[in-house]
Amino acid sequence: MGFREHAARVRRILGIVLAVLLLGGVAFVLVTNGPQDKGTAPKTVRGVIGSEKGEFFADPDVVKALAAQGLTVNTETSGSWDMEQLPLKGYDFAFPASKGPADELRAKAPDKAVAAPLRPFYSPLVVVAHSNAARVLAANGLAALGARGTSGILRMDAYLAAVRADRGWQQLKGADKHTELSGTLFITSTDPLASSSGALYLAAAGYVADGGRVADGSQAVGRTAPLLRKLTRVQGAQQTNSDAPFRDFVSGVGNPLVLVYESQVAAQLLAGRPMGDLVVLYPDTTVNSDHTLVPLTEAGKELGRLLSEDPELRRLAVRHGFRPQGAAPEFTEATDPYGAYLNQTLTGVRQAPVPTGTVLRDMARRARDQGDPA
Repeated sequence: MGFREHAARVRRILGIVLAVLLLGGVAFVLVTNGPQDKGTAPKTVRGVIGSEKGEFFADPDVVKALAAQGLTVNTETSGSWDMEQLPLKGYDFAFPASKGPADELRAKAPDKAVAAPLRPFYSPLVVVAHSNAARVLAANGLAALGARGTSGILRMDAYLAAVRADRGWQQLKGADKHTELSGTLFITSTDPLASSSGALYLAAAGYVADGGRVADGSQAVGRTAPLLRKLTRVQGAQQTNSDAPFRDFVSGVGNPLVLVYESQVAAQLLAGRPMGDLVVLYPDTTVNSDHTLVPLTEAGKELGRLLSEDPELRRLAVRHGFRPQGAAPEFTEATDPYGAYLNQTLTGVRQAPVPTGTVLRDMARRARDQGDPA
């Protein structure tokens, strides 16, 4: 073999070796620096929620905290009692605002073991009032205001007595100085056949009206039905969720007294939004709205567990005004600057027991003048 042929052969061999080395290097890069499949793709969880929790689940920080736990949550809103009418197929969870509709949903769930309810957080029902209205109520013995006049107690016995007597605002001492206080005295609430807050309002009112007895059947409901009908009929058309009446109140329109969740007020305060002349009245007998998640799949169950136990999600629930279940220093610490509006320890507030879902439905039907249940 001549020199030239030998040199060409060496060059071909070196080229092949170099190509192999380069390919090996590329392969090494691809293995070590290429995209890694960590097996942690987020799990999508679909559910139906009460509108009062819409902002919580839409919060980018909540989305991020859930994603860190491997969950992407897609929600749609519904009145709590209306959820019972929805087909549950395709949902991983339902999240009404109280135990009554949650019990109904669990009864419909295909897997009763999975559907054991979880209660991550709760919120007392309160009445928001404009300052003129609150002062008139206080002057007539229907309310007691704190030193700064931005919070107080609504005396349910006195209020219900005024409702029974069909009293109007202008019959109350001092109301003649405020032209916006006219017509019948009443609290705006939501449709009790569709919304949890409206039904719980009837539960508290019925409990007070019946001498501190929780309604346990048709006869008990019948004793308070005329009063509950008055509370509801005077309002005319009612909203199916608590979000719209609260927004109307904050914007300065609508009735001067509106039933809302404490969480809606607390969220306003924590977000630094203007409060205007808002006064928070805690009924001396009220009902806690236990936001109750009904899992329909294991993924829904995992979501409920995280909302109950994960420190970051508990902190974010407080940011939206909710009180986490159990010892909740998160709520106390976060709302400490707003004691002029919020009754952190619920001093002077008694919790009324809530009737069963069946009895509560009966109360709502009678209040809406739909007669005895079939």
